[in-house]
Amino acid sequence: MSRIVVTGIGIISAIGDNADSNRTALQNGICGISSIDLFETKYAKELPFGEIKISNAVLKGHLRVSFPGVTRTSLLAQHAFEQAIADSNLSSEDLSDESTAFITGNTVGGMCLTDELYNDANKRSTDSPYVNSYDLGSVTVYLQELYKIRGISNTINTACSSSANAIMYGARLLKYGKAKRAIVGGVDSLAKFTINGFNALHILSSQQCKPFDQNRSGLNLGEGAAFLILEREEDCIQKKKYAILSGYSNANDAYHASSLSDTGEGPYAAMTEALKNAQLQPADISFINAHGTGTENNDLVEGVAMKRIFEKVPPFASSKSNTGHTLGAAGAIEAVYSILSIQHQELYPSLHFNQSIDTLALEPLQTFQKSTVRHVMSNSFGFAGNCSSLIFSEI
Repeated sequence: MSRIVVTGIGIISAIGDNADSNRTALQNGICGISSIDLFETKYAKELPFGEIKISNAVLKGHLRVSFPGVTRTSLLAQHAFEQAIADSNLSSEDLSDESTAFITGNTVGGMCLTDELYNDANKRSTDSPYVNSYDLGSVTVYLQELYKIRGISNTINTACSSSANAIMYGARLLKYGKAKRAIVGGVDSLAKFTINGFNALHILSSQQCKPFDQNRSGLNLGEGAAFLILEREEDCIQKKKYAILSGYSNANDAYHASSLSDTGEGPYAAMTEALKNAQLQPADISFINAHGTGTENNDLVEGVAMKRIFEKVPPFASSKSNTGHTLGAAGAIEAVYSILSIQHQELYPSLHFNQSIDTLALEPLQTFQKSTVRHVMSNSFGFAGNCSSLIFSEI
């Protein structure tokens, strides 16, 4: 069976606007979670966020965007998308070829313009340039039209596992011969829609989040985008290859709309089936890029599931302590971090950890390390129990 390889990556997050700057920040334990400066919200003085400190005007100038109606979500996606296609040396002919698939994951889409959406929906405005941007698929359509992509295109919204599932879907299209290459990833930007929603759930922390800590107090919302180029190995013999997407699985514990079951059935099934799909044993995993949101439920349940699977839990960490929780973009951003770990044979630490959870006795990695990294598992667990695990392996 053909191996699915990664031939290009692109990323922007609160800790960097490309892969190299993100890697440097991860190596040095840089936290991009701070005050919010570019976005108006009544919680600006109360809560920290993983905001990208680049204005929309600067993004538009960099991306040569002059037409109206383009949201911040689409701008962040375009930034990462252009990096990925350049990294993989994809031509305009490659992009418009019907064998090129394009799959995006996100949660907020154009609803990052929450006030504008409210005014338009209630007919308080006229001639709004953003009316066509509020749909969840607007980001996909924007890039699809901009780059004349004619192959299979789709948008996935499974909350925090959205872009992990976009990656998985792209791999399946390649596996079953429905595409020759797949551009896969995700994006989300900060929005009143999500800030107010998560605040209503009482899971936003007033401090920088501390995943897997006994005294964790919630998550910090962030924004970002990342895309990967997936190809079958035999179709890209002469190209640079970062890693193999060796395993993947999606599962659902059907337990609660916003919580995981105490025994971690969804995470357990996702990780177990991803290992089977990769034909690996638990002991083969070098590192786990944990979902690790810093919330009471998630970290405990993910730890329970890891202990069920691994006789000795391998080194693990949560990069959300660097970037904040980027929601629909998280799976793709953390996939890039997993690939960087393999490419450079290094492990990136969790930040802000002090004390292990009493019932788990597990400690995330707390210092940057050079290490032998053969297989990295990356977890993304979404609302309604939608749980996905990806495994990336060295070439």
